[in-house]
Amino acid sequence: MKHILFILLITTLQFHNTLLQAQSTSTFNQQADQFFRKNVMKGKVNYKSLKDNFSEVDKLYSSLQSIDLSKSTEAQVKAFYINAYNLIVIHQIAKYYPLKSALDRNGFFDKVKHDVAGESLTLDQIEKGKVILKFRDPRVHFAFSCAATGCPELANFAFNPENLEEQLVSRTTRAVNNPEFIKVDNQTKKVNVSMIFKWYEKEFLEGNATVLAYINKYRTQKIPGDYSIQFYDYDWSLNSL
Repeated sequence: MKHILFILLITTLQFHNTLLQAQSTSTFNQQADQFFRKNVMKGKVNYKSLKDNFSEVDKLYSSLQSIDLSKSTEAQVKAFYINAYNLIVIHQIAKYYPLKSALDRNGFFDKVKHDVAGESLTLDQIEKGKVILKFRDPRVHFAFSCAATGCPELANFAFNPENLEEQLVSRTTRAVNNPEFIKVDNQTKKVNVSMIFKWYEKEFLEGNATVLAYINKYRTQKIPGDYSIQFYDYDWSLNSL
């Protein structure tokens, strides 16, 4: 009888662990959503407050290592890595705050590794290797945020697979209609745009004749095709409240 009860106990625990594992991405996204809604305001973060209460972001950061993506859909993978990237950036800034810029930390993006979903990855490897090169979807550039004022505005919510398409369209539309991000000068017929459009020009040109044509797909007020494009310097100052 004891032997049977032991087997039942083990089976129940295994089932419970499998259920937790299957729900891990969903659980993380829900927790990340609560975190972003609480700590992000109009694209800015109160890093000092997070530094003083570091356990909040540190606990969520630590949970990244146990995520299992083996049975995840493409949308689940895509949403997870975007959320993971944005969370890691906030975690690292809060950890070393005060900083004037993420660039103040040597190797912030390309050398420091993080345990994410069973792998040791840098932020660049997450952004480029896990999302940009894999999915080839330029809209993700408006979902990632690198703790810089020059980045597209950090969302105050987590991305989720159920409405990821709508979220990506919304963030892209929000960015390209922001006059501080896309600076149109009708007198000189020039458009000053973020260096993001230069760094990832090849992606924006896939299916589009020009970068401007891509931008106009999401613009409320279209920019005339004969306007010339220039790239303004990237502002790496911290997106801090």
